[in-house]
Amino acid sequence: MTEAYAFRAPLWLYPGESAWHFITLPVDIAEEIREESAGRRKGFGSVKVTAGIAGHEWQTSVFPDAGTGSYLLPVKRAVRALAGITAGDDVEVRLVVNL
Repeated sequence: MTEAYAFRAPLWLYPGESAWHFITLPVDIAEEIREESAGRRKGFGSVKVTAGIAGHEWQTSVFPDAGTGSYLLPVKRAVRALAGITAGDDVEVRLVVNL
């Protein structure tokens, strides 16, 4: 069964020239996703998801982060612009695992 998850977390900017923005999933949700996707993860342990912020949905993957024991959700520039969010903002996220 595919679960839908909703949570609030800060958007942060990865340090360096790449300007990648991420949201770190809450650890309890990451654990559920890890269990739900066991044996079906893609390269680097990524998990395909449909993400939604402020009514804007897109297909992406979440990537494991050894430092936090969670997953990182990359938030592309187009979504940040449409949602009017910037690094440091607390963001409402909806996530559905695509298995």
